[in-house]
Amino acid sequence: MNEQVARNVVLVRAIESADVNHAVLSDDDRKYASRSAKELAAWQAADSKSAVTQQHFLQQRSEQILKRLGERSPAFGAFAKRRLGLGGVWLALPFLAFISGAAIDRIADPYRVDLLSAPFLLIIGWNLLVYLSMLVWALIPGKRHGWAGPNLLRRLSVGKASVPRKLPAPMTEGIAVFMGEWATLSEPLTRARLRRTVHLAAAFFALGAIASLYARGLLTQYQVGWESTFLDGRQVHTLLSWLFMPAMTVFPFLQGFSLAEIELLRFGRPMTAASGERWVHLYGATLLLLVVLPRLLLAGVAAWRARHLARNFPLDLDQPYYRKLADSIGAGTPALLRVLPYSYTLDEARDRGLWAIAASALGAQARVQLCPTAAYGLDPKEALRETTLDDAGVTVTAVLFSLAATPEKENHGAFLDYLGKRVKRGVAVLVDESPLVERIGEQQGNAARVAERTALWRQFCSFHGTSATFVNLLQPEKYPLELGAGLSLPELR
Repeated sequence: MNEQVARNVVLVRAIESADVNHAVLSDDDRKYASRSAKELAAWQAADSKSAVTQQHFLQQRSEQILKRLGERSPAFGAFAKRRLGLGGVWLALPFLAFISGAAIDRIADPYRVDLLSAPFLLIIGWNLLVYLSMLVWALIPGKRHGWAGPNLLRRLSVGKASVPRKLPAPMTEGIAVFMGEWATLSEPLTRARLRRTVHLAAAFFALGAIASLYARGLLTQYQVGWESTFLDGRQVHTLLSWLFMPAMTVFPFLQGFSLAEIELLRFGRPMTAASGERWVHLYGATLLLLVVLPRLLLAGVAAWRARHLARNFPLDLDQPYYRKLADSIGAGTPALLRVLPYSYTLDEARDRGLWAIAASALGAQARVQLCPTAAYGLDPKEALRETTLDDAGVTVTAVLFSLAATPEKENHGAFLDYLGKRVKRGVAVLVDESPLVERIGEQQGNAARVAERTALWRQFCSFHGTSATFVNLLQPEKYPLELGAGLSLPELR
């Protein structure tokens, strides 16, 4: 799935999830889009003589829905076709860097080649420092994010955060959610593009300096020399020998220089054109070897990674929303909902309700793996010692609590925190209201008690870095989970 297809799929998911009441996309709209997408995906697979895939189906379905929404709302249609991010930055930055590099040596005397030119020495020194920093950064465990902050990456990924006006509320909410989620999903791709552009800008900056040095040399007789308050001729000769050694090694035709020559140039005495030409070549070749070529190589690596990510966008299709849609066309393996009850034992009726909720959230073919109940107050490590928490076959891991219980940090919270650190794909929280409702009844006066306990659990889960999904296992249809959106996995929030 490429970047554009992934963008359409994520946008459609955000709108469908926000449109809980089906005010924007009716049941008929969704069924028609799925039916048409299934047929188009089958034709596409037949042309390529392959099986129908989940990716083909999602691509066709998202295009059908976006087309229909665009016809109903031109403002949304314009947004759906708009390129996200600040695409002009990728071209503008290298161009501006080249212009700046061409102008930087104007800081010094434009008619002179200063052997200790601050601009040229800074260009070389800064790039060598960058290479060293990249090497050190690569060796630090767990440090892979680089210098770009989340705000910069978000701006580069989605551009302006403004939502088109005069849209229905579900569309507005869906677009807002989409922008936040897309910024997170596209972060690896944006980082690769940013690295490519920064390396290109550094290379073009040095190329600008080289071009300016040679261009002015065509019409100007350079005077070559150096001056320093703290360095003598021997120290300058040593410095320049180390500086120009790579260029003289790679390009044998470049002439070296002696200590005597360096001493004679101390006061910037006029030199012959040939002598001036030699120093221009030395500086140009040094910038080429130490700055331009390494930066172009690094830019090429970053560009390859960006192209790979753009063609194979890392979208997790095992999430509940996608698994349910895949189940509708028989693609992929059935989803598996693993449930870990805490101090709560399910009877037969509630077990059936759990299967109904799994089918609603993850597709009709979804399966439920009900684990043994974790006893109240038992150490989480002991309670889960026979559970393989990193099982790759599990689609969603959910902790099941009873609304009749009062959440406690040292018990319920410890259980959640333990799982949150060990389940890589995140943990959903299901809170069943049926025990409390069954105990106190559904009279009007008791509704406030249910609402109060619900608010307490919602606040408690938020404190522990997740969110609660409230269900009624005796009446699973009471709180329908729209396309898996109700299972609040961390990566979907």
